Amino acid sequence: MEPGILGIVLDSSVLIAAERRKLTATQAIASIQTVVGDLPIVLSAVTVAEIGHGIYRANTPAIRQRRRAFLDDLKATVPIFPLTESTAEIIARIGGEQAALGNSLPLADLQIGACALELQYAIGTSNERDFSRIPDLKLVPL
Repeated sequence: MEPGILGIVLDSSVLIAAERRKLTATQAIASIQTVVGDLPIVLSAVTVAEIGHGIYRANTPAIRQRRRAFLDDLKATVPIFPLTESTAEIIARIGGEQAALGNSLPLADLQIGACALELQYAIGTSNERDFSRIPDLKLVPL
């Protein structure tokens, strides 16, 4: 693990992949900890919203139920950080600076990345393409 990483904010890409592999939230977190060790692992409230979105898009009751159980287990297991006034300022600064340079960042990724920056954590993700475009954000590929 890269020195200086204080903790990990998980991106939904990693968790959605785990849920699709039919892992429980506990199994998903245990798998992630094999990569990140004992670093604190947290979620942004935006990650919760992205995972929850999948519940309502499910095309069968069984998938909907499995996704609901996964999210409920995840929320009971992993601390969730809200978007704060400070997070909003980080989102505004980075989003505005990047837009001025002609770079458009996906809003949800910017919000999750801003949470990590506020906490001085890295992002644990399988979406390196989008998160690598957020200045000063440390990435942990998962």
